[in-house]
Amino acid sequence: AYKEVFPSVEINFLCVHKKLRSKRLAPVLIKEITRRVNHSGVFQAVYTAGIVLPGPVSSCRYWHRTLNAKKLVDIGFTRVPPRQTMARMVKNYKLSSNTATEGLVPMTPSHVPEACALLKSHLDQFQLAVEFSEEDFAHWLLPRKGVISSYVVVSPATGKVTDLISFYHLHSSIIGNKDHTHLYAAYSFYNVARSVHIEDLMRDALILAKNEGMDVFNALDQMKNGDFLEGLKFGAGDGNLQYYLYNWCCPEMPSKDVGIVLL
Repeated sequence: AYKEVFPSVEINFLCVHKKLRSKRLAPVLIKEITRRVNHSGVFQAVYTAGIVLPGPVSSCRYWHRTLNAKKLVDIGFTRVPPRQTMARMVKNYKLSSNTATEGLVPMTPSHVPEACALLKSHLDQFQLAVEFSEEDFAHWLLPRKGVISSYVVVSPATGKVTDLISFYHLHSSIIGNKDHTHLYAAYSFYNVARSVHIEDLMRDALILAKNEGMDVFNALDQMKNGDFLEGLKFGAGDGNLQYYLYNWCCPEMPSKDVGIVLL
């Protein structure tokens, strides 16, 4: 039931101005994007929603890892746990300033062929995943400041790419706080651990995100993420992300079988 490969589009944002949300505009927008996609010869789509609509293929939960504890408490994103002081909370979430994995470097275009092959091999084990071409991989994962950060582990012995880290940046405006104007959040994208344990690799991802000025690191409980969430002091959020397929039927799957992240 999961072995079919088909072309599809990713529906990312569906936005209607708040003053127009009672005018039934969403169905009009959906009908128009469907017409345009069908005209290009594509008849399936994948999309996500925070609300439950009929027929989700999976549901993933967001987990959050504090990087800047004082700021997150100041803006009301989190709070100091009971029977704990701010100083103890900061110490609990403290990270090293240096990564531990040998050979970890920012990804460059020269790494794309090997890193793409590594990711494609990794995604083969999941039931819902993207079939990346090298062009797609370069477009989505090559580093862009303030958009996407990607790193690879290059083996000192062989010179081959053995592991991959990537996270994208999503910043939010903070309203009504005199000390802070923006929340800087990193979201786990695609990560592959072959030469080191996934928990060690993602600890380095947290350090890299912290060094880039991120306040919080978010991840869904999909793919292999469940192997590091609790060990790296992520906390379960109260929001779920439902995955949907348009014009395609398949059995519902657990979140660990979902291998697609919509940027």
